[in-house]
Amino acid sequence: MPGTIKGRTALVTGAGTGIGRAIALAFADEGAGVAVADVDINAGKETIELVRQRGSKALFVECDVSKGKEVQALIEATVREFGSLDYACNNAGIHNKLPESLADLDEDLWDLIIEVNLKGVMLCMKHEVKQMLNQAGGVITNIASLAGLSCEPGSYAYTAAKHGVVGLTRGAAFEYAKVGIRINAICPAVVDTPMLAVAPEEVRQMLLAQHPIGRFGKPEEIAAAVMWLCNDLSAFVTGSSVVLDGGASAW
Repeated sequence: MPGTIKGRTALVTGAGTGIGRAIALAFADEGAGVAVADVDINAGKETIELVRQRGSKALFVECDVSKGKEVQALIEATVREFGSLDYACNNAGIHNKLPESLADLDEDLWDLIIEVNLKGVMLCMKHEVKQMLNQAGGVITNIASLAGLSCEPGSYAYTAAKHGVVGLTRGAAFEYAKVGIRINAICPAVVDTPMLAVAPEEVRQMLLAQHPIGRFGKPEEIAAAVMWLCNDLSAFVTGSSVVLDGGASAW
């Protein structure tokens, strides 16, 4: 890709492991300075060391994205360290470990998933947009899910939250399109991450059967899509939900 990302600043939430780490490293490979946010301090510090090994400047900020003050502090720390916020990827999220029926849905689990996966994205976008308005531009990419366009059986809160992320993305993209802020979502099917690794084998096999390509996605494949959405090659793309699903939605 042309080096439009080089020398700019990227923020990635939930970047301690999995998709978030892959996105942070992809930004580093493109020559951006990278702010890494996560609730897991050790994982976050591991990621910034990997970013630095690629020759890019890195900052770690411990942040619970469901807390507005922590998100605000994250944005302020990023701008203080790098001088700008050009790209933001809102990736932080959680999932229920086991399928649940609606009749047995745990209310506390519902609240937690909605707080992190939906409210967290809203809070991040709120503060990212404020900064990008001061700069007259920027690109935001939200990591949603194929469950945000259809459903994931047994994952009511996750499905509801990801539908909400898609809706937030479209609404914000419409509002800020004319001021140079592009906002898109990526909707992957199942990706082979530590989150998937804790699933029981029977659940993994059930999920794998839904992918005609015969495998799960790779974190690096999601990261590549984020790089395209941030690059000027996608300058005409905003308000979109980009599907990466190994053919799962072709059923």
